[in-house]
Amino acid sequence: MSSVIKHFLNDPKLLLNAVGEGIYGFDLSGNAVFINPAAEKMTGWGADELLGKKIHQYHHHSHADGSDYPADECQIYKTMFDGETRYVKGEVFWRKDGSCFPVEYTSTPVYRDGQIIGAVAIFRDISQQVKTEQALRDALKQVQSLSEQLKDENSYLLSEINQNWQGSGLVGESHVFNRMLEQIKLVSKTDSTVLIQGENGTGKELVARNLHYLSERAEMPFVRVNCAAFSPSLLESELFGHEKGAFTGAHDKRKGRFELAHNGTLFLDEIGELPQEAQSKLLRVLQEQEFERVGGSKTISVNIRVIAATNRDLWKMVEEGGFRMDLYYRLNVFPIKVPPLRDRKEDLPMLCANMISKLNVRLGKQIKGIAKSSLLKLKSYQWPGNIRELQNVLEREAILSHSHTLHLSQPLNLDGHTVREGEQSQSLESIQKQHITQVLESCAWKISGKGGAADTLGLNESTLRSKMKKLGIAKNRDI
Repeated sequence: MSSVIKHFLNDPKLLLNAVGEGIYGFDLSGNAVFINPAAEKMTGWGADELLGKKIHQYHHHSHADGSDYPADECQIYKTMFDGETRYVKGEVFWRKDGSCFPVEYTSTPVYRDGQIIGAVAIFRDISQQVKTEQALRDALKQVQSLSEQLKDENSYLLSEINQNWQGSGLVGESHVFNRMLEQIKLVSKTDSTVLIQGENGTGKELVARNLHYLSERAEMPFVRVNCAAFSPSLLESELFGHEKGAFTGAHDKRKGRFELAHNGTLFLDEIGELPQEAQSKLLRVLQEQEFERVGGSKTISVNIRVIAATNRDLWKMVEEGGFRMDLYYRLNVFPIKVPPLRDRKEDLPMLCANMISKLNVRLGKQIKGIAKSSLLKLKSYQWPGNIRELQNVLEREAILSHSHTLHLSQPLNLDGHTVREGEQSQSLESIQKQHITQVLESCAWKISGKGGAADTLGLNESTLRSKMKKLGIAKNRDI
């Protein structure tokens, strides 16, 4: 046996003096019979000041709020009378300088020959723990406050969207437009899946948002996914989320759009661009309303209403093997066709009036209306870019205008040739191809970014690339 161990066995006080917790020993009268250095350091009371005295009146006389703590209620003293070991927290010990610190302590009875002869209290300063817990509570309170603020902001944005949806195209009185509105009203109150079909720029997303706004889910999230904006590998993670470490770069767990849309509406824009490997997984979610995150095994259940939109002929894609037939039928529960602007030209006066009023607010203008001659020019144009193109034309002219009446000062396409009503020498696709090619050339074939062709045409970059591919538009070198 080593000499060190012999020393500890011969003098147990060496061990008690070495520990980091404070230790007090009491006799049955409550007088201090032992005080270790750690207790002295924490309280500022020296052993020579407290030994033989009733220590409660020095270190335990008051609660944290300063109210009296009677000795007969002291948990340490109670242990000496009933022999029960107690673990106590939520109290303070007082220092010699009059300050106090939060403690947690254990009060244990001491026996000799089967009789209680006193008690030992082992305590530690938990000031840092209390600070950490308070910081955590404050942080949680801040998170809750920010969550409520975000909820309020979302409500505000939702309100703004709902106030402005008409200003972007969902206004008119034509037969085809009113028929579409009737369909929206009919299906909005249900949870049925809706497939919105229409050309680019017709306002498919606005139809989707209005379906959500009129539904029972209006106060819940409306989450949009552009299926053409992500690669096949990233799209699955975007839709279903991923676990930490599921793939290179997955440094944190992330919720997918399906989880974010729980109890709300998920809008799958450009559904025709969805890769085949993602189509089967989407079909399962639509059928079972459950999925697993990428890299995870836990099944997550969701309650969502799905709205899809496309400018492509999905049935033709089914026939060509590019789109699953079972998914097509699952999505095409209630189809809504958004009419192109060329089929509802009688709505142009109402559309222009509505858009000009919005532009006045946004641009600080005071335009009263559009000149009749200019309105006739608008009606004679075929509008390959639909409502979006009309918005761009009116905004450009509003910026240039210095009068209360809006006049068209520039041609409606780059070569100055306005397509007249009944002029059928060119197909719509050839007109679109010509127009897009001219814009690309004027932008030096720059597609994305400020001043690029997508920005000029008012199209999403992925939408423009998809359209270029469909129309066979390409520069001599790779674009």
